[in-house]
Amino acid sequence: MVLCPKCKSEIDVEEDELEEGELLSCTECDSDFEVASVEPLKLTKASDEDEAEEDEE
Repeated sequence: MVLCPKCKSEIDVEEDELEEGELLSCTECDSDFEVASVEPLKLTKASDEDEAEEDEE
């Protein structure tokens, strides 16, 4: 499980299946995050540009 950096809720994903650049969303606070690194796991707030690209797909 991964904890949301904003609200500390669990995001239902497997840590060992994450890849750098992958986008995650927290269902509790509706925040979007990008996986900045997997070793150690680091999430950063997704930019509006990343969210726009995801919406286009």
